Amino acid sequence: MTKAKQSGAFKGHRFPPEIISYAVWAYFRFPMSFRDVEDLLYKRGVIVSYETIRSWVGKFGHQYAKVIRRDRPAPSDKWHLDEVVITIRGKKYWLWRAVDSKGDVLDILVQSRRNTKAADRFFRKLFKQYGQPRVLVTDKLGSYGAALRKLAPGIDHRAHKGLNNRA
Repeated sequence: MTKAKQSGAFKGHRFPPEIISYAVWAYFRFPMSFRDVEDLLYKRGVIVSYETIRSWVGKFGHQYAKVIRRDRPAPSDKWHLDEVVITIRGKKYWLWRAVDSKGDVLDILVQSRRNTKAADRFFRKLFKQYGQPRVLVTDKLGSYGAALRKLAPGIDHRAHKGLNNRA
């Protein structure tokens, strides 16, 4: 959890900065709804509405989310990538997903196509955020190989039908 600063940002709020800080941190750190955070605080003796928590998240959330992302451990150097078809409002899309060898989800991207251009876009997004891995494990989709040869020819690309089931 991050330390709450006694700054002017917390001035005028009914609750102390530590309570606000804890609520915003819990919302971003764990997959919780505003009502879940409300229940968590209630069990600790703090009565606050989910709407108040929503306003705190809107006001202070960007700062806390940035700190949580910064403090997240670096991904391993072996990534697993896969894509799966999903239907949204009757239209077919492709959900691209990248997972490191520890099982942490690196990124997801929904695209309407499953071609080299789509793979290129997903790789650029991943490489910009995390750098390049040592090993990439994918299924045998040819788009992965074509995009990797263009973007990062030095990466060890392992295309295998069953190895990427982690993604």
